[in-house]
Amino acid sequence: MSKKKIVPIGPYHPLQEEPEFFKLIVEGEKVNELEIEIGYNHRGIEKLSETKHWDQVTFLVERICGICSTSHPFAYVLAVEDLLGITPPPRANYIRMIIDELQRLHSHLLWLGLVGHFIGYNTVWMWAWKAREPILDIFELVSGNRNNYAMMKIGGVRRDIKDDDLLALKKVIKQLYGELKLFQKAIEDDPVIHKRTKDVGILSKEEAISFGAVGPTARASGVDIDVRRDDVYANYDKVNWSVVTLTDGDIYAKVIVRILEMFESCSIIEQCMERLPKGEIALEIIEIPQGEGIGRVEAPRGECFHYVRSDGTNRPVRHKIRAPSYVNVPTNLVSVPGYTISDAAIILAAVDPCYCCTERSVAFSKEGRKILRGEELIKLCQQKTFKLKESYDNR
Repeated sequence: MSKKKIVPIGPYHPLQEEPEFFKLIVEGEKVNELEIEIGYNHRGIEKLSETKHWDQVTFLVERICGICSTSHPFAYVLAVEDLLGITPPPRANYIRMIIDELQRLHSHLLWLGLVGHFIGYNTVWMWAWKAREPILDIFELVSGNRNNYAMMKIGGVRRDIKDDDLLALKKVIKQLYGELKLFQKAIEDDPVIHKRTKDVGILSKEEAISFGAVGPTARASGVDIDVRRDDVYANYDKVNWSVVTLTDGDIYAKVIVRILEMFESCSIIEQCMERLPKGEIALEIIEIPQGEGIGRVEAPRGECFHYVRSDGTNRPVRHKIRAPSYVNVPTNLVSVPGYTISDAAIILAAVDPCYCCTERSVAFSKEGRKILRGEELIKLCQQKTFKLKESYDNR
């Protein structure tokens, strides 16, 4: 009779882009239980935000995630605009939507390629990433960067999109439609992909709601939510598009939801280009008064939430951030157990986790449950470093 054993995935693992520790408690090849440990990559973005000028924070939060690097500054500027009670010019809103949906396309294509890589289907990986390249080229054409586009600004956008750039964008979107149809047909017809993804890592609708799952993770389980529709921002209520939902809740459903969402993103971008009006791209903001505001956007992984509070100075007195992976990663507690070790890696990847977005860190003293201040935490880290150095020197 086999005994229960532990199989670690992480905190450093070839299939994990960032450090995160998943402890699989297995019996033979079957996973009976999962334990998740986070906190390996905490960078203190919220605290750093309190030391930056309101405009500087836009660039800071863009570095939270390299893949969805528009979602955080977008949510942040919406939060500040909520505090101010202002609405950006119409042209700025359409430009924001174009950048946001291009980001969704490149993020979903990146994830689709990684899914192929995780199951050993590297042809899918190369196809998906090849289709993603022209999107990154458009980002570079419009903003000067393939990543961290610096387009968002309180009151509007930092850069306009030229007419010549719109022509290049139209060409890329037209080409992408054909490639998405190819991906959809290949995935729907391939028995190997079906074997590795269908009825694997099932997350029921009730479980998704219980964990507060968001984005494609929730929509693949039949939860009909999308911030773009449910709490309208920019001009999403002025274009025609649909929220994609499926009910199976397995990995296959998560793949198909993202593919169908990319068709919707292409349609949204085309409509934005058709309706893009002339005019200003930003309002002039002189100062930020006392108050508080919230900003919500539908990032590629789901709802991205920012809260800011001002005391009337030139920097936030409080900035709270909740990224979608913070609620999506815990769903693995119910979607991984019951499947094999080989299934576990792809199930963990199916929520498209971003661990940099997810990380939180709280330290307690040994004497009790006292929360340590930042200075105390730094002092403890320094003491630990000195002890490690002393131990190394004495060897």
